[in-house]
Amino acid sequence: MPFYAFYCLDGENGPALRERFRAVHFEHLEAHRDDFALAGPLKDGDETLGSLLVIKADDEGSAREKFEADPYFAAGVWQSIRARKFEPLAGDWAPPSQ
Repeated sequence: MPFYAFYCLDGENGPALRERFRAVHFEHLEAHRDDFALAGPLKDGDETLGSLLVIKADDEGSAREKFEADPYFAAGVWQSIRARKFEPLAGDWAPPSQ
């Protein structure tokens, strides 16, 4: 199944919004655990700057639907979002070399 990477940077109110919506965000991630190859914060030391989510989906439209269902998206935690298809070539997710 293809992967889609969502690189998200927080807006000015990111810290406050993260705190307010953290519990429902974590509940969402747990309920949809199988949709993610990985999901987690982007950090600079102890400061959270954004999130990286790699979503498993058949196509970009399906990946975006899964992404936009995250409570952080609806709450406006992320100010900048970049999404691209991700094709692993090496590492744990990469297909075996031939």
